[in-house]
Amino acid sequence: MGVGIAHRFAARGAQTSIVDVDLETAQSAVERVAGTLRTAAERGKLTPEEATEAIGRIHAVASVEHLDEGLDVIIEAVIEKLDLKRSILEAAETRRPGVLASNTSSISIDSLAETLQRPGEFAGMHFFNPVWAMPLVEVIRGSRTDQATLDTIRDLVEFLGMEQAVINDSAGFATSRLGVLVGLEAIRMVEEEVGAPQDIDRAMSLGYRHPMGPLMLGDLVGLDVRLEIADHLASVYGDRFEAPALLRSMVAEGLLGKKTGRGFYDWSTGSARPIEES
Repeated sequence: MGVGIAHRFAARGAQTSIVDVDLETAQSAVERVAGTLRTAAERGKLTPEEATEAIGRIHAVASVEHLDEGLDVIIEAVIEKLDLKRSILEAAETRRPGVLASNTSSISIDSLAETLQRPGEFAGMHFFNPVWAMPLVEVIRGSRTDQATLDTIRDLVEFLGMEQAVINDSAGFATSRLGVLVGLEAIRMVEEEVGAPQDIDRAMSLGYRHPMGPLMLGDLVGLDVRLEIADHLASVYGDRFEAPALLRSMVAEGLLGKKTGRGFYDWSTGSARPIEES
């Protein structure tokens, strides 16, 4: 997600820093963003000159502590682990950005803000994968988010050329609560042999005009990520978010979707193909 967010900001003209666990990893992420920008130019979304200029605006940074003070915005975009997110947000806050945001897809903004010194300057900016193609940012207003912060984040979304939905804080917000429920039920349908993954997905994409079915989307997001979100939402809302046994077994076996080459689909060629049953 961080790669996609950096792509959006750099392509729109912003000087953009990518922070990772060390400088080498951050530089690798910069190269990945450069690759997505070059691909955008090949597809006619950017001119070659625009892509080159955008690449020149991206910088690798070894740690949060090495970021400049007073940046317009810092967006945390690590995995859905509460303690990890809190530690990064605490470090980011010391750099005194104009606003601080989390790309969390399920963890309460108020929960993340508990250890911050200035919770009024913090809110959620939930992007969707791939960020360069998906038009929405779900803007999450915490109970202590002040209006100036909310206004600044809404202006940032407009700067990125994206649409926004402003949601009051709750675990899972609007999109994850709805999307995960559909995704988990689709997995149960595979588990119960109601239909093959591609047919269940086809029913949703053609019957309800979803751009892709919930099983393919789970493969793209990562089934491990989907399981983490489901477990968190189950701890808050109860059994309706309980993960199916099939999801747990696939994650345990390393069948995580596109990033491992196989999930509900075969991704070994880079695109989704139905898995041939032996």
